[in-house]
Order: sequence, then structure tokens, then C-alpha cells
Amino acid sequence: MIAVRQRRGAILPGLSAAWLAAGLGSVVAAALVALAVGPVDLGLSSIGRELLSHVPFLDVKSPMTATEDAILWQIRAPRVALGLLVGAMLASAGAAYQGVFRNPLADPYLLGAAAGAGLGATLVIAYSHGGASRDLRPLAAFVGAMVGVGAAYLLGRSVAGRTTATLILAGVTVASFLTAVQTFVQQQNTDTVQEVYAWILGQLETSGWREVALALPYMVVSWAVLLLHRRLLDVLAVGDEEASSVGVDVSRVRLIVLAAATLGTAAAVAFSGLIAFVGIIIPHAIRLVVGTSYRIVLPLSLCFGAAFLVLADVLARTVAAPAELPIGVVTAFFGAPFFALVLRTTRMVGT
Repeated sequence: MIAVRQRRGAILPGLSAAWLAAGLGSVVAAALVALAVGPVDLGLSSIGRELLSHVPFLDVKSPMTATEDAILWQIRAPRVALGLLVGAMLASAGAAYQGVFRNPLADPYLLGAAAGAGLGATLVIAYSHGGASRDLRPLAAFVGAMVGVGAAYLLGRSVAGRTTATLILAGVTVASFLTAVQTFVQQQNTDTVQEVYAWILGQLETSGWREVALALPYMVVSWAVLLLHRRLLDVLAVGDEEASSVGVDVSRVRLIVLAAATLGTAAAVAFSGLIAFVGIIIPHAIRLVVGTSYRIVLPLSLCFGAAFLVLADVLARTVAAPAELPIGVVTAFFGAPFFALVLRTTRMVGT
């Protein structure tokens, strides 16, 4: 059966209030920890009182100094907000890709988004200088990601007997070509190699709330489309022929979901660099614990993906302090063994 039984106390169809509360609670807890932890220890109680001081009519006074207030609102809060957005986007996009391709190993970078974004950012870093490089990098990464996925989709559509496997192979082909071009550009501009690799390994550095404001609209549109199609992803899970037999336009649904997931992924990559494995770890873990219905997996991927990436960023900032690890290194540390476990489980099921 493809339908998910409505549970008593469910707020979203198929999702119980308890699990939704757990997901939202993880987001709040991760955000508070990330705001408190750093070279300057702000303390959870001080942060709580600072937040309450902005609530009208409570008459709560903030215990923070002007310096601590600036650290909280101008440095840490934008970084935490961006981490929440990027983590939620990568996890939900990963769930969507896995639903479309019916493959637990699919991730948001499958169709050339990462390679296109990497090439776009590399071109800007190599051929522009100073502040122009930093300002143009997100736009170039966004355009590169969309071009990469568009090229992969057009290539896949041009092949006779189109299947999801064909689309994946087209993505691998386009990604290989774009990566080769990126390598060539790097070799011609060796003085920018370090900066390019710093971006490729992922970062959540912000100059304020500007990056959050720029990324948010794209991600909100992406989330809205994915959540509205979560029931259809359950239908696709039973197979294209079966889905078509109940009136679902499989090609149209697949195109809409892929476009929405890629749009959000491109925005995330543009501002955070390439952060791997979030789109595999979170959706797969949720399916193991809660269930396989995308009416459950997608909303919880938003919540737990956001919390996971923010906590990973805390580790990146503190493990090697005062130095800072690229956040992609932290996610790979957890993601690579998890990916191997998923791969092993998938192979065993297929035998």
C-alpha cells in the first residue's frame, strides 16, 4: 500500500506530533549550543535572557556587554542561521533525490550541481580580485550549479530509452567534464589553489545577515514544492508503471521535484561551498528509525538536517581551536563510514 495511515495526534499527514516536536526541539537545542560555544563563552543562561529582553512587556534586562551582544548578533547568529538553512536544504534535497531515483545512495550533488558550482566559484576566484571575488562567488556558484544540472538533464533526455539510470549517468558525464575544466583553470592560476580548495571543502563564514537573506527565498520555494509533492514521492516508490496506472504524470513529477531540489541545493552550495554527505546521512537515518514514507522523511529531514549541520559547524570551530576545520571535513568524517554502511546494506539486500 502506498498510503500512509493518519495517526492520532498527527499535525502533518503521516507525521506524529511527537516526532515533529523532536525535530523542532533538535533545531532549537543545536542553535542554542552553537550560539553559546566559541572562543568567547556566552553561556546559555545569558543568551536566554538576551533573547527574552527583546520580547515586549517582559521587562527582562540583558546581562551581556556591548561586545558580547555584537558577537552574538553580528557574528554567531548569522552563521548559525545560515547553517540551519543549508543543513535543512541539503538533507531535504537528498531525500527528494533518493525518492525520485529510488536509490538510497543518491544525494543533492548527483546531477552535476557540485561540479558546476565548483567551476563557477573557481572561475571567479581565479579571474577576479579582492572584494569582487567574494561578492561574485555565490552568484557564480549558483549559475554553475544550475548550468551543470541543466546540461545533465538535457543530455539524459536526448538518449533513447530514458530511465533514471540514464539521467544519473548523464550527471556523472557532465560532472566529469566540468571537473576537468575546473582542474585546468586551477593549473593556469596556481596562486588561487588554496582559496579554491578552502571553498570546495565547505565553510559557513558570513559577513552578516546578507547571505541569509539572499539564500532564504530560493530555499523556501524549494521546500514548499518538495513538501507539496511528498505524497507523490511515495507513489513513485512503487515504480513508474504502477504510478502511471493511478494517474500520476511520472515525468512531470520527476522534473518538478528535481528542479526544486536543485534550485535549493544551488543556493546552499553558493553560500557554503561543497558540504558532502548531509543529504545521505539524515534521510537514511530517518528512514531506519521512523519509516520510509516521504510524508515523514521530508519534514524530519528539514529539522534534523538543520540541527546536524549546525552541530558539525560547532565541532569544526572547536576541535582544533584556535584554528578552524573546514565543515566539509567534519561531515565527511561522519558521512564516509555511514555511506559505507548504507552501501554494504544496499548490496546485501540486492543479493
